[in-house]
Amino acid sequence: MTTHDILFMPHNRKITVEDGESIIRAAMNAGVHINASCGGDGVCGKCRVLVEKGVIEDGVSDRLSDDDLEKGYRLACLSKIKSDLVVRIPVESSMDTSALSMQSTPRKTAKIKKMDLNKLKEEGLFLPAVEKYYLELPKPDVQDHLPDISRLVSYLKANYNESRLKVRMSVIRKIPDMLRQNDFKVTATLARPVQAGRKTHIINIQPGDTTDKNYAIAMDIGTTTVYGQLVNLITGDVLSEAGEFNGQISYGEDVIIRIVYAEKPGGLEELQAVVIKTINKIIEKLIKKGKVDIENISTITIAGNTTMTQLLLRVNPRYIRRAPYVPASTLYPPIRAVDIGIKLSRHVAALVYPIVSSYVGGDIVAGVMGSGMYRTEKLTLFLDIGTNAEIVVGNRDWFACAACSAGPAFEGGGITFGMRASKGAIEDFSINSQTYEPMNITIGSVRPKGICGSGLITMVAVLFEMGVINSQGRFDRTLSTRRIRETNGVWEYVLVWQEDSQIDRDIVLTEIDTENLIRAKGAIYSGFMTLLEEVGLGFSDVEQVILAGGFGSYIDLEKAMIIGLLPEIDTDRVSFVGNGSLMGAKMSCLTNRIRLDVVNVTKKMTNFELSETPSYMNNYVAALFLPHTDMNNFPRLKARIDGRKEYLAKESS
Repeated sequence: MTTHDILFMPHNRKITVEDGESIIRAAMNAGVHINASCGGDGVCGKCRVLVEKGVIEDGVSDRLSDDDLEKGYRLACLSKIKSDLVVRIPVESSMDTSALSMQSTPRKTAKIKKMDLNKLKEEGLFLPAVEKYYLELPKPDVQDHLPDISRLVSYLKANYNESRLKVRMSVIRKIPDMLRQNDFKVTATLARPVQAGRKTHIINIQPGDTTDKNYAIAMDIGTTTVYGQLVNLITGDVLSEAGEFNGQISYGEDVIIRIVYAEKPGGLEELQAVVIKTINKIIEKLIKKGKVDIENISTITIAGNTTMTQLLLRVNPRYIRRAPYVPASTLYPPIRAVDIGIKLSRHVAALVYPIVSSYVGGDIVAGVMGSGMYRTEKLTLFLDIGTNAEIVVGNRDWFACAACSAGPAFEGGGITFGMRASKGAIEDFSINSQTYEPMNITIGSVRPKGICGSGLITMVAVLFEMGVINSQGRFDRTLSTRRIRETNGVWEYVLVWQEDSQIDRDIVLTEIDTENLIRAKGAIYSGFMTLLEEVGLGFSDVEQVILAGGFGSYIDLEKAMIIGLLPEIDTDRVSFVGNGSLMGAKMSCLTNRIRLDVVNVTKKMTNFELSETPSYMNNYVAALFLPHTDMNNFPRLKARIDGRKEYLAKESS
């Protein structure tokens, strides 16, 4: 078989591949990321690369202009390698992780709802699922022939009142040599059962006293990103945290494309291996940053949406996307982390959050638990905003939940210059009301290369309120500014001229972009309004709103109300929890009580399939305007717009 060497620039990374392999697959194998929104189907046009040297086959697409083709640009997913190549990844096609740690910090000032560790302790709930005990066991002699394990169990019963103990085989294998090599002074690690009356497991034994070194890992497996925290089980402190883009992105940006890939021969195994690789990379970072011994990590708790959970556990996700949309299971038993490839000690158990339905997963359940929603009397609306928006309404007595597909607009998909929140993404925007010239602020304070989701919301909100676009997202062609122009039959607003950007093109916002955002926000707005109606409530009944997710933490509330993503509400009724899924995973590390509570919570959650709810489409159509068909639902905005019109009328007269 003929092979070729491929050099990816500016990464300066080389890989050898077989003749006919695609550039995007070669990049994936080389660990070089190229945006691929459509999973390599050639329809999104975002995997644009510059072939500087060598011969490729195909790669031509109507997504590329004649000028692009003449310069050597090709789509990586359509380009087959036929010789040694030098391929340059343009800056707009690559991704960096430098902004991941920033996503846990909200952009704007609204209430930040954090887990109150002191309250957990005061209420007696700070009871980690895994604890350590130091033992100085009596040594056997001619009068004492008690077996090693019996000696261990007896000591725990007598000194720590531990009964109903069960010993793992791994401990039996370790104990003879370990006791004698350490003068019978050892530390035992015990994993407590969820339900009362069940046996406590002795899962590990270590030399000497390591009771002051007991750690856990909390992990959120997101469709786009994976986050982890290293938690001290004695103090409750987070010692380190890290995030990485989910390696499965290269196979498709949404869960549907990944499910389709998993149906291919070997696809499920491949997707599991990729996400496990991401998890292990994060664990390595956490241990290095936290400066702990991997042997002292006692447990890992994991939360993810239904598809991510099944892919992680190598469970066929095929039926999640087919009516009647049934997941494989709602509850998963504890499993040994090493059994699914997670690089932790053999005694470490992985605890996976339960799910509710095909599209309301463990990440949402974890968010409900982590935010404290399941313990409050207040009627609460919980929103996790992303490509798929998950919604929960209720309080400690009952919950109704639903999911709706918002599309990828909030994460850059379907937007001409959309990108994730990383350096160079426009995250804030304002406009001069006289000249219509923009002021752009980017993540990292560098020259722009695209627009992130929060920036897009702000942009459209400002342009609408200033009269640059109308309620349908159409530009006012009569305004005296060269920023508004028509290109190839599409009207657009130039945000950044080519010479001021990091890329070789003007950065623009098109009417198609605004349409995509309007559809995305319309899906979310109509989703929670429909859910409220189905349980006989209105938004005025809601006492608090909790926004979750990395993107939710970045939303400017006022701008979200202007576009109609949220109804007009007092901002003091809104809380940000950031990554609620990770918060819930952390809570499971720190309190065994939540592992019992979470089962009861999932039993209280009633799922609604919005696609089968007639009123959803009516609400959706009504929400396909800025901010809504009925402006009376947004009185504050209506007053500001009417005031601006009166001012302009006076000025013109």
